[in-house]
Parts: sequence; structure tokens; C-alpha cells
Amino acid sequence: MHERTVSTIAELDDTDWFGNVGRVDSQNAIFLSSWGDAVLSCSNEEWDALTQEAANQYTSKLMQADAQQFKKWNVLVQEVKEATVPLVLKKTLAVVEANNLPKVFIDTVQWDILHLCMEAEYAEIIPPGFYASQAYWYTRGHFPCGWQGHFPKGKLVVF
Repeated sequence: MHERTVSTIAELDDTDWFGNVGRVDSQNAIFLSSWGDAVLSCSNEEWDALTQEAANQYTSKLMQADAQQFKKWNVLVQEVKEATVPLVLKKTLAVVEANNLPKVFIDTVQWDILHLCMEAEYAEIIPPGFYASQAYWYTRGHFPCGWQGHFPKGKLVVF
């Protein structure tokens, strides 16, 4: 794993991911007011399609830019998962238990953190983008969970 990815994971580990949920502290997003609304938003088909498309576009650009490095993608995903799965479980455990959150919440967070780290892995080839912007919100104590508007116009939805 690239040292940049290790550093990204360490930074994520050092922050309180959900400490500011429910607090409106920016004009750059639409803020939800409950875990119920956040779960509905993150399980929305449009949000799922957007996050899938962001990952697909990133891997497509990577394949075009450096096919040899792209061939390592699946191996690196497994290596990165060895670090991100335990991290996500650690960071989500208390909030899942306190709010009786469903598996879709953990799956959403896991997807975001895995892809953030994969953007870090390949940053020298393709600059980080969508998932790096998701990390901004996690490290500031929020849960990015949707989009309002026609992407890329519109605003991110966070709790």
C-alpha cells in the first residue's frame, strides 16, 4: 500500500467521523436533521448510481492513463480492504449501536472509505476527486449521503 494511502487511513483514524451530524456548519451542502433521513438518502437509488458512476469513471480514467497500473486494481483493493474494513467497523460501531442503523449505512461508509483510499493509491496517475471530497465531510464529523440536483450541478446532502 502506498504511503499516501497509509497516511490517509491514519488521518481518518484520528478524526471523529460522526461528531457533528445534525449540525449545520457550512453553506456548501444540504444538511439533514436525523439518522432516519440520512439512511433513506444513502439508500436512495440515485445516490447509489452516482457513487457507482464516480468509481466507474475513476477506474476508466485509470485504465486509459496506465493500463499496467490498472491491472493491479483488484490486488490493491484487497490490500486496502484489510485496513479499511476494520477502520470502518471501529468508527461506525458506537453510532450504529446508539441509533440502530442498518447494514446499508455501514456498506455506504465502507464503499466511500475504500474508494477514497483507492484514489489515494493512484493519485500520481489520476488526481483524487469524488471520494476525496467525501472524506472532507467524514473528517469534519458528518456523513455524506446524497445529492440534490443534476450532478455535477446541485449540492451534496450530508448529515
